[in-house]
Amino acid sequence: QLQLVESGGGLVQPGGSLGLSCAANGFTEDTEDRYVIGWLRQAPGKEHEGVSCIDTDGTTHYSDSVKGRFTISRANRKNTVDLEMDNVKPEDTAVYYCAYGSSCDTLLNGSWGQGIQVTVSS
Repeated sequence: QLQLVESGGGLVQPGGSLGLSCAANGFTEDTEDRYVIGWLRQAPGKEHEGVSCIDTDGTTHYSDSVKGRFTISRANRKNTVDLEMDNVKPEDTAVYYCAYGSSCDTLLNGSWGQGIQVTVSS
């Protein structure tokens, strides 16, 4: 059974950095060839939106709102997917979800973890 567990959220000041990690339990080399994995978020009062995604060929994708500030990476041996968030802004405040699915374009329709809170505030 595939399971995603997020960690690393919390409170960070504007302009600061925060790292999120997703443990992809049950993933194998075969799973990595079949599914993309990435991060979504939901800000207060807003709909879920895609943040970043790693395609099956390793290509990374970012939403325009985080491009140049966030970095997604995957450590296959550890079966983890990390999201490094730099120069964070108050509008990055949201519950962040790790998710996997059939394509980065449709990640919102994939399977999600429980989510973890990120708050950007001074």
